[in-house]
Amino acid sequence: MSPLLKIRSERDQMSAIERRIADFLLENAHLLRDYSSQQLANALGISQSSVVKFSQKLGFKGYPDLKYSIGQAVARGDGADDGGTSRETRADDPHAALAEDLWHLKALAEAETRLINPPENIDAIAHAILQAGKVFIIGLGEDGIPARAFATRLSMLGIVTVHYVDAILMQAGVSSAAPGDVLMVFSEHGRQPTLCQISHLFRERVGRVVTVTRHTPNPLRAHGDAALLVSAHDERRHIEPLLYQSALQHLLDLIFVLLCDASEERRLQLDFNFERMQDLLDH
Repeated sequence: MSPLLKIRSERDQMSAIERRIADFLLENAHLLRDYSSQQLANALGISQSSVVKFSQKLGFKGYPDLKYSIGQAVARGDGADDGGTSRETRADDPHAALAEDLWHLKALAEAETRLINPPENIDAIAHAILQAGKVFIIGLGEDGIPARAFATRLSMLGIVTVHYVDAILMQAGVSSAAPGDVLMVFSEHGRQPTLCQISHLFRERVGRVVTVTRHTPNPLRAHGDAALLVSAHDERRHIEPLLYQSALQHLLDLIFVLLCDASEERRLQLDFNFERMQDLLDH
């Protein structure tokens, strides 16, 4: 695993000092060979022991091993800021460089997100959805957009889906939940008290709660049985939401494909629904 990708994917779980070290390493990976642990500590205004502990927390024996590993990653173009890619821009396309940069950032966010969602967790969530009698889905505000899209896809597979965009209605809806049902709660930052309350009520009915949030400590995750986590970072406020949405969509697409591959009956239902929709559009 690239140390740069590992640092980026675990950044949200780090302390303030650790995040300062992480940001410096990510932004200056190509210059790191010129920094000793003491020089790095001086540049950040922290103790040398903080640098050493940071390296060990990532699984390295010490800072020299971390520095060497990052140097190797930069040489391979693995997770470095420029992605190690050759960017040939067309003279007649003024948007080429911007489009390639945005694509690279989205790919990096997807890679980070994949690292923090172990395959066994993804498989368990997909299995729970397939076995559920009903799948309840809610997302408020902008979180409602991916929630609604995923609910539609599950319905196309013939999975009974209960989708709400209103927390009050969802609180009433969970009264019909039965053991084995699944509630998927979409909340980027996981801070809405009403969603925490709904999740608590759902678990009381022996349902399984799947939270969909950023990879940050948040109240909602404490009410979940399983979590889908998204890692997407950028200092520009107009870019970071795009990276979050892209990484989240890729994660949901992966689960959808797993659901399709797991059941021929579901795939046949999907084909039937597509054909029926096309007939309605043709007439």
